[in-house]
Amino acid sequence: MPEEMLRYDRMVEDALRSVVRSALETAAVHGLPGDHHFYITFRTGQAGVRIPDHLRARHPDEMTIVLQHQFWGLGVDDEAFEVTLSFGGVSERLHVPLAAITGFADPSAKFGLQFQAVDGEGYEDEGFDEDDDADADQDAAAAGDGDGGDGDGGGDAGKVVALDAFRKK
Repeated sequence: MPEEMLRYDRMVEDALRSVVRSALETAAVHGLPGDHHFYITFRTGQAGVRIPDHLRARHPDEMTIVLQHQFWGLGVDDEAFEVTLSFGGVSERLHVPLAAITGFADPSAKFGLQFQAVDGEGYEDEGFDEDDDADADQDAAAAGDGDGGDGDGGGDAGKVVALDAFRKK
């Protein structure tokens, strides 16, 4: 690593992805207590994402799912999570690598994280767009349209931590 700098931004982002993994593991074992629920946004075209073709056609770039009342078979490992959700009354199994997640929020706790997508060779170097927070709010509101979860579009997405502001350009 002679010419490279320590990439603290990537280290922090990796550590925060482990927060998402821990939250999912807790939900897989104990369910979601109280009003907790998760909005998870991920890149549908990311390597390793397995979703039905009709969902990929409807969401070619990103998709937000809601884990609240109606999800089944949540499984989590070091690299990915799997869950079954109902889409228009049809149960569908999703496999999502943690590296594909671009947003995670638990509105009941007013907690949220925003990530850069990770490609197979590392992080994408995209600049932070001030409109990303508005886009995340729109995506979260759209999550209640029958695309995963319970149809509850609800709640404030809370505070989103955008790590891009700390990245060296």
